[in-house]
Amino acid sequence: MITRRLFATSTPSSETKCLAKVGWPTWTPPEANGSGLNMALEVGAKFKTDLASPAAWCPLSLIKYPNGTEGVFPHIMDRAKPGSIGVLANGKRFVNEANGYYEYVDAMIKATPEGQPVNSWQIADSRFVRKYPLGMAKPLPVPLTPYLLNGYLQKGNTIEELAEKCGIDPPALAKTVKEFNENARRGEDPEFGLGETPFNRYGGDPKNTPNPSLGTLEKGPFYAVKVLPGSFGTFAGIDVDEKSRVRTESGDVIPGLYAAGNDQARVMGGYYPAGGINLGPGLTFGYVAARDIAGVTTYEDDKTEAPV
Repeated sequence: MITRRLFATSTPSSETKCLAKVGWPTWTPPEANGSGLNMALEVGAKFKTDLASPAAWCPLSLIKYPNGTEGVFPHIMDRAKPGSIGVLANGKRFVNEANGYYEYVDAMIKATPEGQPVNSWQIADSRFVRKYPLGMAKPLPVPLTPYLLNGYLQKGNTIEELAEKCGIDPPALAKTVKEFNENARRGEDPEFGLGETPFNRYGGDPKNTPNPSLGTLEKGPFYAVKVLPGSFGTFAGIDVDEKSRVRTESGDVIPGLYAAGNDQARVMGGYYPAGGINLGPGLTFGYVAARDIAGVTTYEDDKTEAPV
């Protein structure tokens, strides 16, 4: 009798082969240490990496806590609010900031010149930070002082001063902000189309007209938080067939071995069409694997025969 086992041990962490070579942070817990992947590799499973992207990218910032530990914060809420932009070290924008978090990081990676550290800065003025969150920094009535003291936020009385503190090209950033402001006053972003889609506007501020996602950066002091390419988990993983059975490098099925969830190479091929895209496939292929393990050949609802 063949013993059947299903690997669903959560995502390989940044310590595993997927992300270790770049050392970027992940939002996954430390317990997601790639143990399922490692066990599968020991018995000959194929680690599938030929995907559009190895990970489910998410922009993250690093925060130092009072007890000396360091955490990560996902930039989901702030990027679509009016009055903030994301820039690289060259002082230029690189993306529609209100698009999905995967798109934000994907654009950051592609826009960063080869050999330079991959990061960006989310920048806002004093009005923004008192009305909306900037990363982990909260709006009024929460004070900004702790975030300034621990280095999470950078502050400058002028755009140029802020740029100097962040290592951004000052004249280039000043030019970017000037041009952005001129267009934002008209509710337009001809460069990236910020706020033009329902998705963008959903994350904006409906009270801000004519564009919920567009606002100027004019009132100093100015603030910035460093944003790194991070991930919710990985797309690369254990190669499986249509029944969630683990395959070897040669494509042969390993008898009795299955993989689902984030241990499995993602069915979307490394793309991220919508939020939560890892959840549906995890449920589906867990179900598929369980049916094959149990030898079930009919559907539960009407008892008709399932395709072989």
